[in-house]
Amino acid sequence: MIIVQVKEGENIERALKKFKRKFEKTGIVKELRARQAFQKPSVTNRKKMMKAVYVQKLRNAEE
Repeated sequence: MIIVQVKEGENIERALKKFKRKFEKTGIVKELRARQAFQKPSVTNRKKMMKAVYVQKLRNAEE
């Protein structure tokens, strides 16, 4: 359960922003989307590898 400490006199927009930030950090939405459809471990590893190669190419191009 996410608990957000709200100071007295703090507006609701700021408290909502804190809540959204904490909620995003927990990774609940990402996990729910991943659980909607099963993905084989080999496919997951392949995607990770492809992403790593892509990031490495971007870093090399930057230098």
